Amino acid sequence: MKRIILTGGGTAGHVTPNIALLPRLKELEYDIHYIGSYNGIEKELIDQFGIPYHGISSGKLRRYFSLQNFTDPFRVIKGFGEAHKLIKLLKPNVIFSKGGFVSVPVVLAGKKCKVPIIIHESDMTPGLANKISIPSASKVCCNFPETVELLPADKAVLTGSPIRQELLSGNKQNALHFTGLDDHKSVILIVGGSLGAAAVNEAVRRILPSLLKDFHVVHLCGRGKLDPSLNNLNGYVQYEYIKDELKDLFALSDIVISRAGANAICELLALHKPSLLIPLSANASRGDQLLNARSFERQGFSMVLEEEKITDARLLSAVRSLYKNRAQYVSAMMNSNQQDSIDTIIDLLESSIHR
Repeated sequence: MKRIILTGGGTAGHVTPNIALLPRLKELEYDIHYIGSYNGIEKELIDQFGIPYHGISSGKLRRYFSLQNFTDPFRVIKGFGEAHKLIKLLKPNVIFSKGGFVSVPVVLAGKKCKVPIIIHESDMTPGLANKISIPSASKVCCNFPETVELLPADKAVLTGSPIRQELLSGNKQNALHFTGLDDHKSVILIVGGSLGAAAVNEAVRRILPSLLKDFHVVHLCGRGKLDPSLNNLNGYVQYEYIKDELKDLFALSDIVISRAGANAICELLALHKPSLLIPLSANASRGDQLLNARSFERQGFSMVLEEEKITDARLLSAVRSLYKNRAQYVSAMMNSNQQDSIDTIIDLLESSIHR
């Protein structure tokens, strides 16, 4: 039996692509193990799939001053020892790393144990954890054509991001029943992430009177971000968070307004959903969402409106332009070569094992 260790954590974005690979790995009869932090979000997400989960010590490598910078290196060293012991015990044929700081000791220990390692980088520019790990990898998968130029030529593979296949099986009628909307108008889906996006929420709500003349609006606004005063607004429905019904809401939507996290926009690409991307401000992040969004804009998949430049008039104009030209965005996405990411990554894993 082939054995694989999956690793990655710290945020859901470092876990969900691993989850997307699980059905295919099980179909190919892999013995699957997961290494993550003791109590990170990855443990909560992975436990539901009944996969053996192994926790290790984890520390964050920061680019800024923090007192934890003096203690976390010792946690990383401890994590390396724990990962090395696990890898020697499990004897995997291959390791697949989705990044995040918990993956660093796993990758370094895997290299020491001479296990083939495949890394996936979601964002346009590699994060610090993956920068440390790349020299130990045999191949590095990525989402954006621009990223290929930033990686070692003999390692870079443009794969796109593996997405959960259940998202492709949405049912529009189920969504109409769930939301209580009719099918007399086109639908805009607003997605701000699990925590929501306050700036996007506020901007969309300001122009609702204009939007609702032509569209229904389904708003996933984040936990604690509902506006009860809008509950009875005809044609507008809002939810804090959606899990099982998300595939149906995607099937219902004609266009999407979204943040520009790498996994989120790759799901939009796979679903062929024209999108208006409002990336997280560079002032509030390392700027990866803005780079991701601009890449999708250049490839003809999305429109982009920077958060700092939002006005009611600009947002309304962008939505109308996106809807009017939605067919050309769908065409560009359908012709993308980043559609078969799961099969491409599985082929890389298989090739690494055979070598």
